[in-house]
Amino acid sequence: MIAIGKAEIGDLPAILDLQHDAYISEAQIYEDFNIQPLKQTLEELEEEFHHGILLKATDDGGSIVGSVRAISKNRVCIIGKLIVNRAYQNQGIGKKLMNAVENHYSDVNRAELFTGHKSTKNLAFYERLGYTKFKEKVMNHNLTVIYLGKDI
Repeated sequence: MIAIGKAEIGDLPAILDLQHDAYISEAQIYEDFNIQPLKQTLEELEEEFHHGILLKATDDGGSIVGSVRAISKNRVCIIGKLIVNRAYQNQGIGKKLMNAVENHYSDVNRAELFTGHKSTKNLAFYERLGYTKFKEKVMNHNLTVIYLGKDI
């Protein structure tokens, strides 16, 4: 059984380790291992923790197997870094985390996020959840960022 709840400050090292592991596949897709999720420090994650919501998914043993974070800005929930341990993927954990973070902010009417254009699994997942593309931004010859959103 997977439980979704708010992360605590003591969870951050485990979440950061999971994040680094999860983003290796993204780095491989884009042939760029200098991406922010791989370089993020514990101090930077602590700053995010204090300025938004950071949720965790835990298994029966209490191990953190997923996470997502968000902030509320101008009545929009800005979602970032949805991660699920590779061994736990395709079990609905990502969907549970997304539903929980979308429902966290009662004062918003829209959710937005972004991913890279080569991240086809991510794009398909977000589209299944009702997100649609509203903007693209070319970062370099190897990366176009796709911005997705939905009314909630």
